[in-house]
Amino acid sequence: MDSPTYQQSRGRIGHYFDRTAVQAWAQLTSDAPVSRVRATVRAGRDRMRETLLSWLPARLDGLRLLDAGCGTGALALAAARRGADVVGVDLSPNLVRLAQERVADDAQVAAAGGRLQWLSGDMLDDALGAFDYVVAMDSLIHYEARDAVQALARLAPRTRRAILCTHAPSTPALRAMHAIGQWFPRGDRSPAIVPVRHEALQALAQAEPVLAGWRSARSQRIDSGFYRSQATEWRAP
Repeated sequence: MDSPTYQQSRGRIGHYFDRTAVQAWAQLTSDAPVSRVRATVRAGRDRMRETLLSWLPARLDGLRLLDAGCGTGALALAAARRGADVVGVDLSPNLVRLAQERVADDAQVAAAGGRLQWLSGDMLDDALGAFDYVVAMDSLIHYEARDAVQALARLAPRTRRAILCTHAPSTPALRAMHAIGQWFPRGDRSPAIVPVRHEALQALAQAEPVLAGWRSARSQRIDSGFYRSQATEWRAP
C-alpha cells in the first residue's frame, strides 16, 4: 500500500517487534510468569483469540486461512488443528522463527490434515494468494482508520468468505494513554495504538468502493485491564 502513513507505521512496527520487543513478546505469549499488567494483556488476548476462532467453522478442512500478523503463531496453530491450510505472516522474522519452533511437527495438525506455512513480510502482499478467511488480530491497531480500511480493501478481493479483524476502540482511557505516550523519547516508544470509533470505521468501510457488498456481521469488544480491543467480522458479498 502506497500511503505514506501506512509505510511509516509499518516500518516502526517491524523494527519494534523484531528488535525491541522480541523477548517481551515471547514471554507474554508463553506460560512464563509476567507482571500483573501484562497478565491482563495476556488474558485479554486469549479471550480475543478464542472469540475470533469461535466465528470460524468448527472444521476448516480444505479451507485456506491467512493469519495476518501471526506473531508467535497461537491462532494459526489453532486453525491448522481444525484442518485449515494456514499461512501465517508477520513483519518480524524473529517472531516467525519463534512460531516455527513452537509448533513444529504438531501431532494435532497432522491428525487433522491441516497445514502451516510461515512467512516474514507484508500481510497485504498480493503474492500470498487468495484465502477463504483472513484473520487480522490486533495487527491493524497501529494504523490510522483510513489506512486500516485501505488494508481491508487490499485483502477483500482475495478473500472468499470473511475477514475477521480488530481495532482499538476509542475510549477516554485509551485516548489518555495515547496522548501520554507521545511525551516519551521517540526511541523508547512502542508503535502507537490508534484509537478508532467503531462507528467511524464502519462509515469509512461503507464508503470504500472496493468493499461494496461487504457487511459487518458480528462485533465483540474485549476489555481486560490494559487490553482493549474490538473485533468485527466482515462478510463477503
